[in-house]
Amino acid sequence: MTEKPIPPEGVIIRAENGDVIRYDETGLVLRLSDKVIADIAARLELKPQAVARAEAQPLPDLPEGVDLWAPRREGDWVFFQANLLGADSARGYRRHVSGGAVIAEAQGPLLAVMGIGGARAGLGSPGPARFPWHVLAPGDDIGAVGMGGEGEAAVTDALEPLRELTVEALVADEVLARRRVLHQPLPLMLVRAETDMAATAHDLGTGAAVANLDQGFANLVAASARLGVGAQVLAVVLDYTLEDLTGDATAYRDGMIALMERITRGMAKQGLARPVFLAAFDCGTQTVTRGPGLEGQWELSWNHGDHQLVFAAPSYAFQMDDTGRLTDAGRTEKAALLAEALLAVHGGGKWLCPVIQLAEWSEGGIRLICEAQDGLEIDAGDPFGAGKLAGFALEGVTNGAKITGVEIDKDDPKVVVLKCSKRPEGEVFVTYAHAAAPGEGPYPANRGALRADFGEGAIRRWALPARLKLTGR
Repeated sequence: MTEKPIPPEGVIIRAENGDVIRYDETGLVLRLSDKVIADIAARLELKPQAVARAEAQPLPDLPEGVDLWAPRREGDWVFFQANLLGADSARGYRRHVSGGAVIAEAQGPLLAVMGIGGARAGLGSPGPARFPWHVLAPGDDIGAVGMGGEGEAAVTDALEPLRELTVEALVADEVLARRRVLHQPLPLMLVRAETDMAATAHDLGTGAAVANLDQGFANLVAASARLGVGAQVLAVVLDYTLEDLTGDATAYRDGMIALMERITRGMAKQGLARPVFLAAFDCGTQTVTRGPGLEGQWELSWNHGDHQLVFAAPSYAFQMDDTGRLTDAGRTEKAALLAEALLAVHGGGKWLCPVIQLAEWSEGGIRLICEAQDGLEIDAGDPFGAGKLAGFALEGVTNGAKITGVEIDKDDPKVVVLKCSKRPEGEVFVTYAHAAAPGEGPYPANRGALRADFGEGAIRRWALPARLKLTGR
């Protein structure tokens, strides 16, 4: 008896309302009821349009005067290819059907670089960014600089281009530039800096700026949901030192720790992970060279609770005007170093500016023991005008001893040796980039030339200011 050949197509399971499982030359064909599809969608928390049969939807008006092609609509978004000013080449873009900003189509979550501080932190350089379709602000017509403590930030899930570039915006732009060089995906970046006129670090953690920053985090999450992606905060930039009027270094440190805790709790309420806090070690201005806020940073640098606080650079590396505010060039210099530190940390590494930990007298001079990632150098170019002593000085000397030279120990590249005219007497302190006489020029009076032998150009790990009692005499 010969077996009948299996037909090339047929039904394996059939229900009253039609075929459930069929087969043909391509394999099995599964047909599920609308009820089953809806159940699967509910279990997977899919949006209805993700499982419904795609239907052609009319395109809204497209941006005029733009070199674009291949428009298509998906849900509430219109996608298209375009060659827009500010991008190195053509790429994909999107715009909401209700109108608004054109933004780049990107992989991964919506990333954010947020900031908080005093009035000096609320300044920006003229925009736009190098990547204007990637570096965006909340769509509330405020821009990268937030409310300035005047009023409440608006609720929004929209994004818009920048009109000015704060440090946070420049950091985001720099991160994108580095990724572009490496041919890595270019994400969307949201930026916002919130400030107020708080007179103490404690007040900053309870005032208008932090409340508006909370709204910024909420807007980040809402914007990411509108885009159909996740949300991640790359960093929160802290810029608040000279504004603190407590007159107490310990109170400043405790207030900043409380501020970081307050920000972390606010982020947790939005489902956001603990952030990296980025800061520059403030060195003062051309006229302000010491004070409790400046000294409180030393305490904060090693005692910041369980928060990840990274001091990316001392501020003597940034140009400022005669009012103590960063110039456009200084803002760019600061952003470059903050971005470098941020990329190092997010890449699984660390960023440690050289820190002088011990000053001891030994035969031949004062030995300064430093913690550093790399060997040290005294920058021969002296880019900030620290002078022949590279920013080092002695306090409390009673016998007229002076520093005559500065060099790196030949046997230990993480030790600085200060040559002296004679052995210093008295209650002597060794200082670096601290309590200098008021000066002139584009950099703070407190400045130095000690750095790690890492990097090139503007990307250097410059040593942090220090004041240490001389021991071993």
